[in-house]
Amino acid sequence: MDKRQAQVLGDEEVYELSPEVKRYSLMDSGFQQTNKGGFRLEHPLNGTSPYAARFFLKAIVDKDLDSLKLSITDKSGMHNINVFKLKDAEQEIDDYRYLMKFLKEKNVLK
Repeated sequence: MDKRQAQVLGDEEVYELSPEVKRYSLMDSGFQQTNKGGFRLEHPLNGTSPYAARFFLKAIVDKDLDSLKLSITDKSGMHNINVFKLKDAEQEIDDYRYLMKFLKEKNVLK
């Protein structure tokens, strides 16, 4: 897999950074700039309330906009979770799919 491509644990779809991605499109999509110049998105995955989220989508793009990392973690952010294997995670999976569609529409991913 190319460094511009990433896949969440358990997901069959591989996502890639769009060639048209710009730093402003990242920031408009909810990414925050890190101290080292890269970009980071931490978005809660919960269909009902972001305050009750069990899982978070983490997306990291380096400062040169040529590397992508994706993961779904628990609340602590320390453990990579495969939500596709969980029985009661339909809302979180729907939230994840919606967020990835949004990032495609914003020309962050393809």
